[in-house]
Amino acid sequence: QHKDAYQVILDGVKGGAKEKRLAAQFIPKFFKHFPELADSAINAQLDLCEDEDVSIRRQAIKELPQFATGDNLPRVADILTQLLQSDDSAEFNLVNNALLSIFKMDAKGTLGGLFSQILQGEDIVRERAIKFLSTKLKTLPEEVMTKEVEEFILTESKKVLEDVTGEEFVLFMKILSGLKSLQTVSGRQQLVELVAEQADLEQTFNPSDPDCVDRLLQCTRQAVPLFSKNVHSTKFVTYFCEHVLPNLSALTTPVEGLDIQLEVLKLLAEMSSFCGDMEKLESNLKKLFDKLLEYMPLPPEEAENGENAGNDEPKLQFSYVECLLYSFHQLGRKLPDFLTAKLNAEKLKDFKIRLQYFARGLQVYIRQLRLALQGKTGEALKTEENKIKVVALKITNNINVLIKDLFHIPPSYKSTVTLSWKPVQKADASQKRASEDTTSSSPPKKASAGPKRDARQIYNPPSGKYSSNLGSFSYEQRGGFRGGRGRGWGGRGNRSRGRIY
Repeated sequence: QHKDAYQVILDGVKGGAKEKRLAAQFIPKFFKHFPELADSAINAQLDLCEDEDVSIRRQAIKELPQFATGDNLPRVADILTQLLQSDDSAEFNLVNNALLSIFKMDAKGTLGGLFSQILQGEDIVRERAIKFLSTKLKTLPEEVMTKEVEEFILTESKKVLEDVTGEEFVLFMKILSGLKSLQTVSGRQQLVELVAEQADLEQTFNPSDPDCVDRLLQCTRQAVPLFSKNVHSTKFVTYFCEHVLPNLSALTTPVEGLDIQLEVLKLLAEMSSFCGDMEKLESNLKKLFDKLLEYMPLPPEEAENGENAGNDEPKLQFSYVECLLYSFHQLGRKLPDFLTAKLNAEKLKDFKIRLQYFARGLQVYIRQLRLALQGKTGEALKTEENKIKVVALKITNNINVLIKDLFHIPPSYKSTVTLSWKPVQKADASQKRASEDTTSSSPPKKASAGPKRDARQIYNPPSGKYSSNLGSFSYEQRGGFRGGRGRGWGGRGNRSRGRIY
C-alpha cells in the first residue's frame, strides 16, 4: 500500500502548483524506501526542476542531492551539470551548492557527471562546467581531493584537451596546476609536456597565420610559470630560436595593440634561464646573435668635417635589446667561447664596436633618467610619466650590466639581473621556485608604462624606444580565439562554440 501512496506523490508532479510543491519535498524524503521506483522518482523530480514556476524549480533542485545514492549519483551529477545553464542567479547558486554537496559524498562519481557533459553536452553547459571546475575544485578539502581523485581529473582532462579553444585550455591549465599531486617536479614536467603537445611544436611555424602565432604564445605563457632549474624549457627555447626568431618581423596577431615581437622576445628571455642541454646550441646561439645584431646599430659614419654624414642617429630599441641580450647571456653561459672561438676576428670587432656605441647612448640615458627621478618618492613616482622613467631606468641598467660582462676579455657570463618587467625576488630559501635571475639592486616597482612614442618624447637624445607592454601580459584579458571557427584553436573540431562567459 505504501508503494501506491508513493506513486500518488509521484503523480503529483502532473497536478497544480500546490501538489507540485508537496511532491518536490516528499519525493526525495521517501525516495530511499522505494528502490524499485527510483527511475520514476528521479524523472518526476527532474520534471519539477524544469517547471515554469521558479519557486518549484528551486525547491526541486535544492532536494536533488538526496537522490545521489549508489549508482544514481553519476546520473544526479549529470543532471545538476546540465542545470548549470540556468540564468536565474538563485537557481544557479543552488545548483552549485548541490554539486558541491554530492562532491563530498563521491568525488569521482560527481566528476564523471561533469566530464560527460564537458565532452558531450551543449556549448553553454560545457562552458559552465569547466568554469565550475576551475573555481570550485580548489575550495574542496584534502579528504575529498585524494590522489585517486586528482589522477581521475588528469585522465579526463587529457581527453578534453584533445579538442579545446584557447580560453578552455587556459582554464584547464589553471585546474591542473592547482592539483596537489602535480606540484612535484615530475608533476610540473607532466604539465609542460601537456602544454608542448598543445603548442604542437612539431608543426611548421606559420608567422603570417595569427591563430598559429597566438596559439604558440598562449601555450608558452602557460608553460613559463612551470619552468625551474629542475623542469627545463629546452624544447620551447629551441623552437623559438629555430622557427620564431628568424620570422620575427613577419609575425601577425589577432590581438589589437599588442607589440607581438616584444611579447615573443620577453617570453624567450624568461625561458632562457631554465634551458637545459640543447642539441644545436651553437647554431641557435648564432641565430640569437644575428637577431641581436639587428638591434645593435653601428655608429653613424662621420663626414670629413667631423659631423654625421646621415641626418638621423640610429634608433636604440632598448626593450628589444634587453630581451635579446639577456637570452644571449643566458645561453652563452653554455658555450662561453662562442664570441672568441666561433666568430671570426672581424665579426667580433664589429660586435664590440656596436656594443660600445650602444653603451655610449645608454650612459646618456641613464644620466638623464637619474637626474629626472632624483629626489622623487611615493606619490611623485606614481605619475604615468615617472612610471615610464622608472621602468626605463631598470631596462637601461640591465643592458649596461650585460654589456659590461661581454666587454670582459674573454667575455664573462657571471652577472645576474632581474628582467625589467619581473618583480625583484628576495633571496629567500622558502621560495622554492624563485627564478634564477634575481639579484638586482634596483627597487621593486610596478612594471607598467605608456605608449612607445611618449617614451621618445620624454627623453630626447639619442632616440630610444620603450614598449607600452613593459608589464607582464595578463592571460585573462586575452579574448582567446575569435568565435565561429570551432574548437581546436581555430583548427581541430567541427563545431563552433558560442561562448557566454
